[in-house]
This record gives sequence, C-alpha cells and structure tokens, in this order.
Amino acid sequence: MSRMHNPAHPGEVLREWVPETMTVTTAAKQLGVSRVTLSKILNGKAGVSAEMALRLAAWLGTSAEVWLEMQSAWDLWQ
Repeated sequence: MSRMHNPAHPGEVLREWVPETMTVTTAAKQLGVSRVTLSKILNGKAGVSAEMALRLAAWLGTSAEVWLEMQSAWDLWQ
C-alpha cells in the first residue's frame, strides 16, 4: 500500500478558487453562510461539512464529492 502525502486542507484549495478581488464577506453572502464560518474554513480552523460541500459545488460548478473527499483525506492524514 502506498503512503498518502500530506493533503491540503479544503480551505487552502478554496482560497485558490476565490478571486483575489473578492472579500470574504462577499463570498460568504454568495454562499449563504456567515463571514465567520467561511473565514474558519479558509483558514483551516473548520472543516467542510456535507451542507457546505453542496453550497461550494453549486457556487463553483464542482461536485460536492470533490470537497468531501478533500476533507476526508485531510482528516485521515491528521
């Protein structure tokens, strides 16, 4: 069995998807969550829940599974 590398927290990946010109407040409003909630995810202080994965998928045009798999990989590594 191969060893897993240290995966990135989903918040780290999400930071790359959010345009630099967009504020956390604006992104949170578009996602329908509080600024604090989004900030915690972006800073790796909170994980991506199933509900948040669905919101991110709809907002970014991805799948919810992508976000949940990232979170699971990060959780297992920890």
